[in-house]
Amino acid sequence: MSPIELGKLQRVDLREVWRHEAFDFTPWIVDHIDVIGEVLGLDLEVVGREQAVGDFAVDILARDLGRNKRVIIENQLEETDHSHLGQLITYAAGLEASVVIWVSSRIREEHRQALDWLNRGDGASTEYFGLVVELLQIDGSKPAVNLRIVVSPNNWSRRTIRTAGTNEIGGKYELYRKFFQELIDDLREKHRFTNARIGQPQNWYSFSTGTSGFQYSFSFAAGGRLRAEIYVDFGGSAQNSAALEILKLERTSIEEAFHESLEWEPLEGKRACRIAVYRQGSIEDSSSALEEYHRWGIDHLLRFKAVFAPKFSLVAAKIAESAFNGPQAV
Repeated sequence: MSPIELGKLQRVDLREVWRHEAFDFTPWIVDHIDVIGEVLGLDLEVVGREQAVGDFAVDILARDLGRNKRVIIENQLEETDHSHLGQLITYAAGLEASVVIWVSSRIREEHRQALDWLNRGDGASTEYFGLVVELLQIDGSKPAVNLRIVVSPNNWSRRTIRTAGTNEIGGKYELYRKFFQELIDDLREKHRFTNARIGQPQNWYSFSTGTSGFQYSFSFAAGGRLRAEIYVDFGGSAQNSAALEILKLERTSIEEAFHESLEWEPLEGKRACRIAVYRQGSIEDSSSALEEYHRWGIDHLLRFKAVFAPKFSLVAAKIAESAFNGPQAV
């Protein structure tokens, strides 16, 4: 048997693909935020670019949907430097960020030590990550992006977030954590629905749709009910109401495709809106009931994605139009 011929793996200069940091590299990260999310095991959604912090501006402001935490991302095509380290700390304080991600072609040893020290801080509530970005190709292939975690919070891969004010997770909070850990594991491994890896001790979990302004969510709601939903929040109540009305114009065909009636909720007195489906259920029910809730949640989240995902970008584009003249079907 003839030997298999192997190609030669080689690195490509980042500036052959991204000539300018702000005009090329940052937009690429915005458009591929799911790539960073997959590496870190987080569902990330971009909130904005060049968010002002005093005289400076953070490259990318994002959100960790699973925990509703603010995330800042600073990127460099060159190796890390002292200036950017100082800016990262300033941004984290000024924006009260819970997650800080520093992406660079090379993280210098002294900066790796600094990030490790920040992660070890007593009572530290901000998580610092250092990612190295590489471009690799085999022979004459297209360059491929490779992101490597160089710095992460202590025991990040096994980490669970403690309940505020306690050192341990227990009781109902542990039931929530266990339920959502199993839910997100199935959604990630069997359905490629999410990048999330760590269940939280909370009664809800949100997931990226890939379009800012829309989220998928599953929760143990008030009144002993379960809720699967699309959560609508473009940052303003008028925009959210408009998005709901655009989708509602197709209510009949949407519910036929969904095979179930939906609740179209403007949420009076609140900024956001939602499209939801409910059933009875509590986290303290029997294990066999929780298994059924697990299946119900996955089924309905996948149905929401199948029916609504093709519409999100079109609705978002209409909302972004400055001369919005009333809802029109998509």
